[in-house]
Amino acid sequence: MSPNHPTKSTTTRRELLGTTTAGALAGLAAGSTTTTASAQTPQPSARPRIAVCTTYWAAPNSHADWIICKLMDGYWWEGAHKQSRVDVVSAYIHQFDSSGLGQKVCQAKNVPIYKTVGEAVTRGGKELAVDGVVIIGEHGNYPTDLKGHWLLPRWWMYQQVVRVFEQSKRSVPVFNDKHLSYNWDDAKWMFDKSRELNFPLSGGSSIPVYFRKPEIEIAIDTPIKNSIVVGAAPDEGGIFHCIDVLQCFVERRKGGETGVKSVQSIRGGTETWKWVERNPWAGKLLDSVAAQFNLKQGAFQENARANVCIVEYNDGTKGAVIEGRGVGWTYAGEIEGQKDPTIISMLGFPGPFAQYHASNAQPHWITEMMVTKKEPFHAERLLLSTGITNYYMDSNWENGRFSAVGRRLGTPFMNMSYRSTRGPQFNTGARPPGNVPYLRGFEK
Repeated sequence: MSPNHPTKSTTTRRELLGTTTAGALAGLAAGSTTTTASAQTPQPSARPRIAVCTTYWAAPNSHADWIICKLMDGYWWEGAHKQSRVDVVSAYIHQFDSSGLGQKVCQAKNVPIYKTVGEAVTRGGKELAVDGVVIIGEHGNYPTDLKGHWLLPRWWMYQQVVRVFEQSKRSVPVFNDKHLSYNWDDAKWMFDKSRELNFPLSGGSSIPVYFRKPEIEIAIDTPIKNSIVVGAAPDEGGIFHCIDVLQCFVERRKGGETGVKSVQSIRGGTETWKWVERNPWAGKLLDSVAAQFNLKQGAFQENARANVCIVEYNDGTKGAVIEGRGVGWTYAGEIEGQKDPTIISMLGFPGPFAQYHASNAQPHWITEMMVTKKEPFHAERLLLSTGITNYYMDSNWENGRFSAVGRRLGTPFMNMSYRSTRGPQFNTGARPPGNVPYLRGFEK
């Protein structure tokens, strides 16, 4: 499929708009009862002013609550509480009626909630009136399609932000939580717009910047031959976390990122473990993870519901995400000239009912981008992680029929190359206390 295929892209957007129209109208009606600001003329600010646009804001399972509260009140970074370096000045909530917590937080923090995405980024005026935009299109009451794509309206919000950029003839950094879109054409359009309008773009999973054991980063130009990630991957959201972890390591291989040649999905333990047996490199790495956690050999193979995402890169490097529980998110890489695999784990997420829930390093890098106006890592990685996820979800389906052994899908449109230049970005030092209440501005 061409990355610029107009028919599929247009159809997808129509379908998406159709699925979100009712929610949008509800948001508009509800928004009319909230505080709105008068037209604002952009003024210089020592602290970047941020508009947050989200699908849903409640507790306990809401990325909006986990991220936005840290942008407002600070986060845990390198063993201590850090004050936020940005000001959240406006908000848009798509599923407004079911986001009572978001309404209360914004009221307590004097953050106006606007009726539309466009009004949030112009703050009720006619021109862009913020220094950065954070889009959190995760969670809420949205349908899934036959293939399991969760039809979250990230593109729908993003394109309205871009429209304001184009009308205002200037742009600001944009963060998009998790993958860009459930559809490759829309995701590629989102990436291309960031390059066309010259604004920094970031997003992705919070796992690559979470605490690590051991606290190490793979050096740039490491001769990585093959890699796996073992983690919970039961659905689109779970597999994206694992894929983004895979990409954050393999992009540092010798010669840099060369792009993705193919993606394949295999579902169910029977076929997954047959594939592992046929690919000794994957079995060896999986055994090394089991040994690292003092598990018996073959422990992962007892999972009858396992899946595998198989990634082939243009330079011949191989990667796989294998469903496995009890090891957090664990990367294992076969390094040329090294006897034993390199194993790095991200373990022990705290619960959501605390100011220092899992997502702390991510808000740090969001604010870093807003302050410096530079991408914390190449946005190409975010696009590749998105594309791998999209085609993993598509692989098992053809002409409306499901097959446990999915098609190997060639992805010549993911042939982008770049060389990583970033240093370590994961959180370090003492872990945060798990019982610090949110600084919401109200007691209950």
